[in-house]
Amino acid sequence: MLGLIGKKVGMTQVFDQNGQLTPVTVIKIEDNVVIANRSEEKDGYKAAVLATGDKKESRTTKPYAGQFKDICTPKKVVREMRDFEEEVAVGDTLGVDLFKDVVYVDVTGTSKGKGFQGAMKRWGFAGGRKTHGSKFHRDLGGTGMSSTPAHTFKGQKMAGHMGDERVTVQNLKVVAIDSELQVILVKGAIPGANQGTVIVRKAVKK
Repeated sequence: MLGLIGKKVGMTQVFDQNGQLTPVTVIKIEDNVVIANRSEEKDGYKAAVLATGDKKESRTTKPYAGQFKDICTPKKVVREMRDFEEEVAVGDTLGVDLFKDVVYVDVTGTSKGKGFQGAMKRWGFAGGRKTHGSKFHRDLGGTGMSSTPAHTFKGQKMAGHMGDERVTVQNLKVVAIDSELQVILVKGAIPGANQGTVIVRKAVKK
C-alpha cells in the first residue's frame, strides 16, 4: 500500500473546467526519507520506514539518532508503511509523484481536542423537552439498570474527554497534485488542526 507522511496546511477552494467550485484541503508532503525496510525473512512482514521533518541534533538522544546514521539528519516523525507497493531503497526520498496515478486516498490524523464535554455534545443526545416546567433539558439521564445488577456497565456513553483521537477519513478524491510545491489537494476536510501531521495512503476501498 502506498503511503506518505504529510502536514495539513489548511483549506481552500478550486474551480474545475466546468466552473464547479470544490472545497479542498492542502496537504504538504515534505521530503519522506526511507530509513529502513522490513522484510518477511527478517521481521515477519513487509514495510517501508519513512521519516520526515528535521529535528535539532542538540535535542536528539543518541539511541534515537542511531536509526538515521549514515542516511540523513535526525527526523521528527517516523512511521512504518506496511506492504509498501513500490520497491524503495534506504536513503531514497519520496514525494507527491508517488500518488500521480492515485484517484482516491485515505487520510489519518489526530482530531482536534475539545476538552471535557457533556453527553449531548459528545454523543449527539437529543436531551429532554424544552417546554416550561420540564426539569430535564441537557442532563444525561439514567445510566444504570432498573433491577439487578444495579450498576452502570463499562462503555456507557457519558460525559468525558472529547476529541484528540486518531481518525481516518476514507475515499477522499485527489483533485490536484503539484510536484513543484509538493502538495496534494484532496476534496473535503481531514482530521486535525493546521500544521498537524497526517498520513496519506492509497484508498483501500476504491
